Amino acid sequence: MIYSNTLMKRFLVCVMFALWVHSLLAQSTKEKLEGAQPLNYIFEGGQENYNCFRIPAVVKTNSNTLLAFAEGRKNGCSDTGNIDLVMKRSTDGGKTWGKLEVLWQDEGNTCGNPSPVVDRTTGAIFLLSTWNLGSDHEPDIIAQKSKDTRRVFLMKSSNDGKSWSRPKEITSDVKLPNWTWYATGPGSGIQILGGKYKDRLVIACDHIEAVSKKYYSHTIYSDDHGASWELGGVSPRDQVNECEVVELSDHSLMLNMRNYDRNMDSRQLAYSSDGGESWKDMRHHETLVEPICQASTLRFGVEDRVYSLFANPADDKNRVNMTLRLSKDDGKSWPIEKQIFPGPSAYSDLTPIDGENIGILYEGGRESAYEGIVWESFGIKELLGP
Repeated sequence: MIYSNTLMKRFLVCVMFALWVHSLLAQSTKEKLEGAQPLNYIFEGGQENYNCFRIPAVVKTNSNTLLAFAEGRKNGCSDTGNIDLVMKRSTDGGKTWGKLEVLWQDEGNTCGNPSPVVDRTTGAIFLLSTWNLGSDHEPDIIAQKSKDTRRVFLMKSSNDGKSWSRPKEITSDVKLPNWTWYATGPGSGIQILGGKYKDRLVIACDHIEAVSKKYYSHTIYSDDHGASWELGGVSPRDQVNECEVVELSDHSLMLNMRNYDRNMDSRQLAYSSDGGESWKDMRHHETLVEPICQASTLRFGVEDRVYSLFANPADDKNRVNMTLRLSKDDGKSWPIEKQIFPGPSAYSDLTPIDGENIGILYEGGRESAYEGIVWESFGIKELLGP
């Protein structure tokens, strides 16, 4: 009994210590938030005829215009219902942004998951997205009890995002019959810079199988400057979904995936040497801690060096602490980190602004991560250090 009481006392001391540490961290975060500058909202909930904005994506065009995309959710932050695809443009590197433009609305249905990519050869911008009936909810679509299913669409702009083509359905080209749920991105795609698959457009996606109901990541791609799209490779294992793809220094690809295998509280990575047609060497990276949430990744170069960036809410349980990490060795290690925002934060996307600055578009707020979508920029020299 004495031994048992001793153990109990030690246990209670440990619990009290853990609560004390948690309280200190919470107080520290609260003080940081109270003393912080106002968040630079590009899309803010309750404004511009939308109750909530979610799912950010951003690209830089060949004319150095920034295009910021989001879902404009009419009636709340629910993932289903009356949701439009919206956009804003910036022609001064993100210092100011133009008026909100509605790219696609469909009478109360869900038009979402913006995933843009720029073709640097032609200058065209392609916007991949998904659609479902506003009355169909995700669990019903997965269980095949919905009236319709998830469909995939493509829009195109040939004038720097000033106008867009009507949405064109490409579901049969990029979705297998036994897939139920499907999502493009969220976040931007890439165009491969060099090697055998140079100029290929690649979009990261995810899906759920009908019978097994297993979650997988996959890619789709175009080799004819967006005229047609094909289904690429699927992740070797399940329990992953929302993802982004980045080109490494040897022009192979790395797929960075949201992880549901909670034996490890970290992202999963997979690699492709054939331009995204197949994926292999799937593994966790313990540095890339996450609370099960979308994340973003970006390649940029300085002189002859290639770097990989990664951004997500860096916490193993909660969507807080938007953090940027940098790798100098193609994602093997991530030794440099920069906190973007300590408070509630969730989805994000990264883009180059010019040769000296990078931008991040992310969900964030003081009380909730879904108060709006924030724009911030930072210098590459600041990140790399002396």
